Amino acid sequence: MFEAHGVPVLQGLVADTPEEAAAAAAKIGGTVVVKAQVKAGGRGKAGGVKLAHNPEEARAAAESILKLTIKDLPVNRVMIAQGAAIDKEYYFSVLLDRSNRTFLSLCSVEGGMEIEQLAEERPDALAKIAIDAIQGIDLAKALEIAKAGGFSDDIAAKVAPVFVKLYDVFVKEDATLVEVNPLILSKDGEIIALDGKVSLDDNAEFRHERETMERDQLDPLEAKAKEADLNYVKLDGEVGIIGNGAGLVMSTLDVVAYAGEKHGGVKPANFLDIGGGASAEVMAAGLDVILGDPQVKSVFVNVFGGITACDAVANGIVGALATLGSSATKPLVVRLDGNNVIEGRKILADANHPLVTVVDTMDEAADKAAELANR
Repeated sequence: MFEAHGVPVLQGLVADTPEEAAAAAAKIGGTVVVKAQVKAGGRGKAGGVKLAHNPEEARAAAESILKLTIKDLPVNRVMIAQGAAIDKEYYFSVLLDRSNRTFLSLCSVEGGMEIEQLAEERPDALAKIAIDAIQGIDLAKALEIAKAGGFSDDIAAKVAPVFVKLYDVFVKEDATLVEVNPLILSKDGEIIALDGKVSLDDNAEFRHERETMERDQLDPLEAKAKEADLNYVKLDGEVGIIGNGAGLVMSTLDVVAYAGEKHGGVKPANFLDIGGGASAEVMAAGLDVILGDPQVKSVFVNVFGGITACDAVANGIVGALATLGSSATKPLVVRLDGNNVIEGRKILADANHPLVTVVDTMDEAADKAAELANR
């Protein structure tokens, strides 16, 4: 994608086996880098990026990397990338800034694997420049970004045209993030995008013809949710979340995180919006995904009855637990409010399922779910 928009990159070939990796290294020649092809950050720290000085070393590196699982993603493919003699490492990104309803560029002369640590410990070393969505990044704006990021005049003149091309990727590919870390100055004085991360806007996919994401490159739980047409994002906590409506689910994440502070620091385990229809099938699919996450210790079902009434939601929960049977083993805290709430609570009370605790308010339910997860 970078290459198609004129961003300077090094040659890279993809390999699925150690033998293919050795052949690719021989074709490229010289020192190469063997990189795990998974859609996750932190590959280098996980052992998924290795230098190889000859084809045999590339074969051995690929064999090692292809056995890895990085952030729950199995490594089934590697890229053999041309090596680079690095003089300096820089950082550049452009992203959608939802809070300010604009685009934002981040830039620093201090790139590399510890950019998150840099942003936390020395935020002044990471320039943040708002980008007007109409004006975009032209050469003048790119120079402004480079200077704010700490580049000297001569290096700023070299990196600015690359910033312009990276912004071209951002706009023309309908991305929400284009990040290069590191953007390097080679010992030959060339600026090269050595590694990158791109997030694409799913809402714009109808405008593009691209290869679809391979199923094995999705988180396994996200793949299962995608098959069930659920709006699911995995997080790192212990309290599974199910709600109806993105706004309510976002609020639920906040109250669970807050409640978790006094219960051992437990956090939300996911974002799962079942939308307006909370049938037994939809609820069962959602619970199946969440209960399949080994990190989840309790589940918080937070529903405000509107178009779908609370009695329909309650029937969905009872039906889901009946469908899941013995595979449902973790406690559920249920908060219902809104349309037909009395009927909904009665249905759950009559079912009297041992895993279900009904709590009246959102804050109390979040506290109960956090408490159960901490046990």
